[in-house]
Amino acid sequence: MKKSFFMLVFWAALIAFFAWDWAASAPVNHRLEPPLIAAGSGQAPSGGHCASTF
Repeated sequence: MKKSFFMLVFWAALIAFFAWDWAASAPVNHRLEPPLIAAGSGQAPSGGHCASTF
């Protein structure tokens, strides 16, 4: 009884959080997002990397 109640509360809170986030956030413009994998695209990398030796 107690375990199923806490599971129900958890899933209800998670769904409520996702619903709030979806309603409160601005829509994502996929054309302005950087590519996930830019290998071979000709674009110069931006940002730093902690293992960079430059």
